[in-house]
Amino acid sequence: MSVKVSDIIRLMNEIAPQNLAEVWDNSGLQIGDKNWPVQSIMVALDPLPDVVEDACRKKINLLITHHPLIFKPLSSIDFSTAVGSIVQLSVQNRMALFAAHTNLDSVSGGINDIISEKLGLKEVSVLSKPEQIDKYKLVFYVPADHEKSLLEILFQTRAGAIGGYTCCSFRNPGTGTFTPGVSSKPFSGSIGILSQVDEVRIETVVNGENLDAVVALLKKHHPYETMAYDAYPLVPEKGNQGLGRVGFLSKRIRLDQFSDQVRKALNLNSVRVVGDPGLLVEKVAVCSGSGASLLGDFFASGAQVFISGDIRYHDARASEEAGAGIIDVGHFGSEHLVVNVLIQKLRDAILAKGMDVSIEACNLEKDPFVVYSS
Repeated sequence: MSVKVSDIIRLMNEIAPQNLAEVWDNSGLQIGDKNWPVQSIMVALDPLPDVVEDACRKKINLLITHHPLIFKPLSSIDFSTAVGSIVQLSVQNRMALFAAHTNLDSVSGGINDIISEKLGLKEVSVLSKPEQIDKYKLVFYVPADHEKSLLEILFQTRAGAIGGYTCCSFRNPGTGTFTPGVSSKPFSGSIGILSQVDEVRIETVVNGENLDAVVALLKKHHPYETMAYDAYPLVPEKGNQGLGRVGFLSKRIRLDQFSDQVRKALNLNSVRVVGDPGLLVEKVAVCSGSGASLLGDFFASGAQVFISGDIRYHDARASEEAGAGIIDVGHFGSEHLVVNVLIQKLRDAILAKGMDVSIEACNLEKDPFVVYSS
């Protein structure tokens, strides 16, 4: 079967739903056209120039990375810059670039769960749960000959966004009945007489903060004097989803001994450790990548040690003052292991759909930091 970029994006949204990405993040399609064909995929941690060049040389159709190429809007695309050269190379070779970043960190079975499993943590829960956005199922009814115009107005708003998709709705035809009252000004039918009309029931999803504005706009353009509608509050998704994890070891162990276990479990040459070497560790907090923003969640969790990367000097001092420990495994060390796991998940999904697409890991990436010792 013919496979397009959009087909792979759909599979990626099942593996790491777009709605789990942080608001500051820019996960998703970075470069390319959703209609481009895909016969080969490469997975990497970073969209570095040499990674992109290698993918293009191998005639890869889609490069999937953990870190996005573009975080903020570009004011220009200069081909002489690193980002510009990647854009140029990707477009010239018709290779799309897609990123699954904080959504892959937060999703159940994502990077943080992988680390927790490698460390043997039990009773694992989320360290920092995402803020729940209240959502509503909005249902309204329109005459069949006004269906198209009301949908166009609806999708000019923020309604209908589910995961990585927009303009989501469900429509069902039916028959509406009404008897216009004495003081009414009916769009159709006569006062005091039971009328019926062919109508369409339209359902969509709306965030609570946008609900009033969406309903007001629909009422303004609806042909009926009184628009019939319902708004049902939706129950938030349950599951082990959010940034970071916290869990328990099978038995208490000294910080210095546990640090060595962490280094071996993540296949690292070294780790940086903060805290009393003799600190007894039983409860462990984990955050892949740069976890400084979750330091407060770590202190509140009751865990004795925090495993993350990019720990800053003052964060280390704060941990000392709290009598807690930190094991800095580095940004690369805590995230590169997701490449092979993501390949396996995506390969399974591709096979399940009967798609003929090859997938491979980029073998060029190395930790930019090198530790020298005397």
